[in-house]
Amino acid sequence: MEQPEFWEAAFSDKQEMWGFEPAKSAVIAKDLFVEKGVRDVLIPGIGYGRNAQIFRSNNMSVTGIEISQTAIDLARKHYGDSLTIYHGSVTEMPFNHRQYDGIFCYALIHLFDQSEREKLISDCWQQLATPGYMVFSVISKTAKNYGKGKLISKDRYEIFEGARLYFYNREAIGKEFRAYGLSTIQEVDEQFPFYLIICKKEAPAADH
Repeated sequence: MEQPEFWEAAFSDKQEMWGFEPAKSAVIAKDLFVEKGVRDVLIPGIGYGRNAQIFRSNNMSVTGIEISQTAIDLARKHYGDSLTIYHGSVTEMPFNHRQYDGIFCYALIHLFDQSEREKLISDCWQQLATPGYMVFSVISKTAKNYGKGKLISKDRYEIFEGARLYFYNREAIGKEFRAYGLSTIQEVDEQFPFYLIICKKEAPAADH
């Protein structure tokens, strides 16, 4: 599960460690959300908010969840109090009972074990409005650090202390996301090779 001490130490030490430019995955998600008229976005694992601003700049309200108080303080410093952020682990979702027509989860789910991943996907799906779109970015098995470090379980490695990564391929994505409106899988080159996973929640077709 998420380790608050690990993330608290990381943000305390490195502060805005990824800069302020949004990730490529966030730009793709923004384009999708703009096209689909998304208004309310939930970002589990919002960090210090670098991926939030691109949505807010396109007239979307953003709510975040973040385990590190230091990261939340950094977000407040840069973006003010207009950003709603719940302090806690995404494994404890939901923090509210609102539904969002867009959910963006960047480089987070691959930090969890299988049961935690299943819960996160299910919890996000429960908070996704109809119609709605949820976008996850995950690390690919083509990454150079796949197979490095200590093997924890199948395709999951502790790369260094506190960083346990589950590496995805398309088959694993299908297995975990198929029941949740999986519509698109695309490759995105971030700091590692990532997959961008788009799930669509639609109203059931009416019987005629």
